[in-house]
Amino acid sequence: MDNQSDNQVNSTSSGKVGWERELVEKLAFAAVTEQRRSRRWGIFFKLLMFGYLLAILAVTLYPKFKKDMGIGGKGHTAVIDLVGIIAEGQNANADSIIESLRNAVKDKNTKGIIINANSPGGSPVQSAYVYDEIKKIKKEHPSLPIHAVVSDICASGCYYIVAATDKIYASPASLVGSIGVIMDGFGFVETMQKLGVERRLITAGAHKAILDPFSPAKPDENQYMQNLINQVHQQFIGAVKSGRGARLKETPDMFSGLVWTGEESVKLGIIDAMGTQDHVAKDIIGAETLVDFTQQERLVDRIAGKLGASFGAGISNLVREWSLH
Repeated sequence: MDNQSDNQVNSTSSGKVGWERELVEKLAFAAVTEQRRSRRWGIFFKLLMFGYLLAILAVTLYPKFKKDMGIGGKGHTAVIDLVGIIAEGQNANADSIIESLRNAVKDKNTKGIIINANSPGGSPVQSAYVYDEIKKIKKEHPSLPIHAVVSDICASGCYYIVAATDKIYASPASLVGSIGVIMDGFGFVETMQKLGVERRLITAGAHKAILDPFSPAKPDENQYMQNLINQVHQQFIGAVKSGRGARLKETPDMFSGLVWTGEESVKLGIIDAMGTQDHVAKDIIGAETLVDFTQQERLVDRIAGKLGASFGAGISNLVREWSLH
């Protein structure tokens, strides 16, 4: 009888302890859940506040930035960068440069345009597009001066473009020229023979595999490609002669692909004079305030991009947090 009573007491005590333990566990779990929820909302509101403050800051500073840059002022010199390899997909591509030129021309406060040239060249097609656009602008706006200022180098396609400008300025040590066309490649025929590799090539069309690096070179195909680059070279020469006119003091090697220093280029009529952007803007164009018209991401796009990156980082943190718990 006593044993039965003791068992009942123990059972009641165990049930009470189990109930208390379960309650404590539920309270602890609820506290942890609430803490996680608060942290997530905290991250969300921090991201929201950061975006809001960033947008206000951008809206507040933009008018001042605009004023400091000279936009909307009495007159400025537009500067457009021609920097790096000239090719589609690069910063120096025809579409971007042409749009920058058009935007500069549309601005009623633009008193002149400077092309900031620092490029080894690139695509003759992209260069020709920009050259033609400059010629078009000069025809439509004959009183708007367009000059080029060379810093380190302006070679090949870069010089193709600046040859269309009114005048070209450079530093005495600048490298200018390279009026030529190049097409290069490699041949691995003998290497394959030494390695015992057999080339298996099937084509439809006698010259479909022209200049294939794993097949022997064919004299007729080499001559064909030589004729092609000769045509492009003549187009380049014609553009330079048209742009520079009587200023060129033509020599036998002027169109051979050689480059010259800025000092020597003046003597040859390749460029016009020594000068910097500040000098050209102030003393030649007469508007010393420089405004960069190089096509860039719009301010709103930058803000959106930064907000998107911040929001993405916040979401990533939340996802990581959820996955851990």
